[in-house]
Amino acid sequence: MGNPLRLRRPIAELAAKGQVIEIAEKIGSFERLAGIVEADLATLDPDKIPPDWREAAVSGWLEFGFADAQKQVVSLVGEVAVTLDAVCQRCLEPFGLELATDLRLLPTTVEQGVSAGTDFELWELEEEMVCPAEIVEEVLIMAMPLSAKHETAAACKKYEPAGDAVEQTTRPFAALKAELDQNK
Repeated sequence: MGNPLRLRRPIAELAAKGQVIEIAEKIGSFERLAGIVEADLATLDPDKIPPDWREAAVSGWLEFGFADAQKQVVSLVGEVAVTLDAVCQRCLEPFGLELATDLRLLPTTVEQGVSAGTDFELWELEEEMVCPAEIVEEVLIMAMPLSAKHETAAACKKYEPAGDAVEQTTRPFAALKAELDQNK
């Protein structure tokens, strides 16, 4: 038997078994996510690219079940987290970007016509067969910010916010004025 995270099975079967999957993978095993990180890091000088960025640990768990007593509506709950290498858009230096997300999903196909409850989000599927790793990868991609940056400006190595900078004005005739004031 293979890794349950990588097996493609009917979602109703996963829910009927109450399948719980522990996630302990490397970011390099998620092809699309690794491609996004690689493209981001490619903007750095080669000597600044973290050599082991593909080894970042993706961890968490998934639990399939039902959201209703009649066992008609499949639910997926869980947590997924990773600290991946990214390029700060303020200082343009690499840093560890923490991504963590809680899943409370109702995986459904269009034909099923399920409406989301207050605690769950609809997750539209193209087919009944799912690979949990693809869901994990999509959730992490969706959790990525549009513009990655250090949490605080102080954490940036080369960044100085404009509000804290001391304003220096050039006064070309200041010395002449001081000289004229002395001669009075």
